[in-house]
Amino acid sequence: MEGKEISQAVIRRLPRYYRYLGELMESGVERISSNELSERMKVTASQIRQDLNNFGGFGQQGYGYNVKYLYTEIAKILGIDKSHNMIVIGAGNLGQAIANYANFEKRGFVVKGLFDINPRLQGITVRGIEVRGMEEMEDFIRANDIEIVALTIPKNKAPEVAERVVACGVKAIWNFAHTDLNVPPDVIVENVHLSESLMRLSYNIVKSKK
Repeated sequence: MEGKEISQAVIRRLPRYYRYLGELMESGVERISSNELSERMKVTASQIRQDLNNFGGFGQQGYGYNVKYLYTEIAKILGIDKSHNMIVIGAGNLGQAIANYANFEKRGFVVKGLFDINPRLQGITVRGIEVRGMEEMEDFIRANDIEIVALTIPKNKAPEVAERVVACGVKAIWNFAHTDLNVPPDVIVENVHLSESLMRLSYNIVKSKK
């Protein structure tokens, strides 16, 4: 599998497999066929087999998939079998909501710090995490081995802040600012544009009424 290019469509489906397998484990299901998983996920059995074959298959003919094993292997593929330290820059409503979401830690994403330029927010705590001033950011990133930075700040501030965190060695940015970031090729940016998601939803509502 080393060096094999995996399509983004497959990568987008992996967290869904992980979630469904987790639910199956909670229900006490030990093994499942691709057909049974297909019925639950509304993805064809053929697509499931093709997706998993990109990583070695994991199934046995006549047996199906061992749920716990597949769940563990997908966690390894996604890199969530280990912890990733992250900080949130922007301690407004969205930033605080991210910090408050305890499920991130269950998936290995540990929010270590919150930062904001607003002095009225500095010093408050969100789920035990103190909001710090932006002047502390660089030292904090270096001292706490921060891998991921979530940007929940206005788009006009995002490029400058992105440049600062990249200079500290951060290689992954979770970008909620409504702007595209110009970063070096070795820095990964995952853009989350909430309004664009709503517009796609709106399009599908209109389409369904025609």
